[in-house]
Formats: sequence, C-alpha cells, structure tokens
Amino acid sequence: MSFQGGPTDRREVASPAAGNAVTGDGNGVPAGDSSRPGTIVSSQRLRLNPNKDHKPDVYEDLQLEFSSSIFSSLERYMPPSMLSVPRDDKVNFMRDILLKYLPPREQNRAQKHKEYRQKIISNYQPLHRELHTMNPTMFFVPAFLKAIGDNTEQSFRSIMSEPSPGIFTFEMLQPRFCELLLSEIENFEKWVNETKFRIMRPNTMNKYGAVLDDFGLEMMLDKLMEGFIRPISKVFFAEVGGSTLDTHHGFVVEYGKDRDVDSGFHVDDSEVTLNVCLGKEFSGGELFFRGTRCDKHVNTGSQSESLQLKQEIFDYSHVPGRAVLHRGRHRHGARATTSGHRANLLLWCRSSVFREMKRYKKDFSSWCGECNREKKERQRSLIAATRLELFKREGESAT
Repeated sequence: MSFQGGPTDRREVASPAAGNAVTGDGNGVPAGDSSRPGTIVSSQRLRLNPNKDHKPDVYEDLQLEFSSSIFSSLERYMPPSMLSVPRDDKVNFMRDILLKYLPPREQNRAQKHKEYRQKIISNYQPLHRELHTMNPTMFFVPAFLKAIGDNTEQSFRSIMSEPSPGIFTFEMLQPRFCELLLSEIENFEKWVNETKFRIMRPNTMNKYGAVLDDFGLEMMLDKLMEGFIRPISKVFFAEVGGSTLDTHHGFVVEYGKDRDVDSGFHVDDSEVTLNVCLGKEFSGGELFFRGTRCDKHVNTGSQSESLQLKQEIFDYSHVPGRAVLHRGRHRHGARATTSGHRANLLLWCRSSVFREMKRYKKDFSSWCGECNREKKERQRSLIAATRLELFKREGESAT
C-alpha cells in the first residue's frame, strides 16, 4: 500500500532529523513518550526477527497516518510482552516508530497530497475500470501464474534468468494488459491537458509519466506487490526486507520523442524494484547496472580490474511484457531511447520494518558490493598478519 506522499526522488529516504534520533543497542527503538496520555512508556525494542506464529490485530477500521497493512506487518516485530496489550497501546508504540520517518513538515505534505489525490479520483473518469481489480489471468502470462502458485524457489527459477547477480528477468505481463494500461495512461494525460490540471510526476528525474496510485490504481498495485512480488522477494531479497514489503510507489515513465530521453545513474527509493516494459516500438533505452551499494558506498566505482566487480557491470535491453526485478539500491540508469516510444511500469516496493532495522546496522556485506569487498580485505589482512606472526614465532623458537 503506498504512502500518501508526493513524487519521490530516486534516492534513499533521508535520515530522520537529529531531534528524532534514537539511541539503542542495535535491537530496535525504545517506545513511548511520557508527555502523551495512553502511550506505553517503555524501553522495549522491536525484535530483529518477526514472530511468524503471531496473528496481528486488524487496523483497517482506524483513521491512521499510515496504511493499516504497515501496522499489521510491524506488529510481528513487537517485543513479546506487548503482543497481548490493547490494540490502542500497540498503535501508539508503532506510531512513535513510524513517525520518525514522517516529521511534522512531512505530515503536512502528506495531508496535502491526500487531498490532491482525492481531487483527481473525484473528477477523472477511468477508461478501463477492469484495471482497478486484480485479475491474474488477464494480467499475467500462464507460466508466471504457475510459478507464483507453486511458490517455491525452484518454481520461480524455472521462469527466470539471473544474467547478473541480484538481477532477475522473466516474462510477466499479457500483451492485452499492457495495451489497456497504455490506453489508460493516454486517457489520463488527455484529461490532464483538457482540464489543465497540474499533476505530480513520478519523481524528480522524469518530466513525463504518471503516478498510478494517484488516479485509482493503488489497491490493484497493492495486491500486485503483496500477492506476486513479495513471495519472490522473500526468496531472493530477504536480506533487504523482501519478506516484509508493505508499501509501494507505482508509476509509469515514458521515453522517446516529446518525452523523456534517458534516465541518469541513480538508486531507487525502494527495497525491491519491479520494472516492466509496456511497449511500444522503440530502439535504445537499455538499462545499465553497476552494482549494489549501501548509503556509505553509493558513489564508489565498479573497478574493472576486480573479477567480482566486473560482474557488477551489466546492460539489459527491454522487451515488452518482460520484467526486471532488482534491489532498489542496485545502481542503474537508462540510456537514450533513440527512436519510437517506450513506456515502463515501475513498482518501488518498500519495507518499513527493514528501514527501521537498517538504522542500527553498519555491516551490509550480504548485499553491498563494497562492504563485501572491504570485509574480505579485512579477512585477508588478518590471515596475512596471523601467518607473519606464526613465522616469526617459529623463527624465534628455531634459534
């Protein structure tokens, strides 16, 4: 379910303000604010691993700043002693954590965007209402549906290729679905031009395209993430929150004549990114990937002399209906679309739990290429130093 915010830059979310910083021992964040009645005042922290046997409360009937699904997902990470407290106390506990990512200024911005979205939905008449309801057989190719139904790593790999570590490609969307979505986008843009309605573009890098969540497709994309992308991400991207994806930002970007030309080198504001080409006929527009990096190392190079880092360099040519799935922190860009018109559906999938836990970690060697290189270098140095010390001792004992 998407955050009710405006267009988002293709960068990691900024850290909370210093005044909201939390000290801790790496296991989570303390809960409660003694100045607010009804809030649990405690030093308890989120668990590092979810309680898979716990059945969360339902929050859909509450008026909350965040999607109800976020609370249901986050509840599994609450300390055991709080799982049985009243629902309102759970809400306060989790709300304090979530608000660290939405300070007052951002809360005001979120409210304005909520009103903006409602204004569009109240006035725009969809052309293809069948897109608003998840219809798997109409949307997806049979092989993809079977793999999701079997729900095993083997079934996923049977339809995928992994041409470069952490980049998965597979046939996904039916041609008819691509046609309908492109037609809906054209209809929406026609309405925008006729009414002179000023819309928010998907992000700061694209001057064209549309945010699908803003004109009624939020629930459909939510089901796409929960029922189809999260099961795959749970298997292949667990180390970056793939099993706890709970929010999304869904949009279409357009390239070609009188549209955007290319996309600069960047990382996405997501844990996992789905990128599917919708068509039409075009040339150029290849994606280029250059390795996954944490915040600290996002600007480090991909050194060609290293075999490991050579594997980070990968180019991909789009094919209509075919998907690319990768970590949001996998650095990439798109080359110029030299002719024709290219449109892509993107779904930035996010995990509020992972973002909270990441604040207390320093080692990302399981997915950051540079952290992994530094870790191996430290290990090599330690081994070399140990060998040198052993040789020195053997020499002393020999004399």
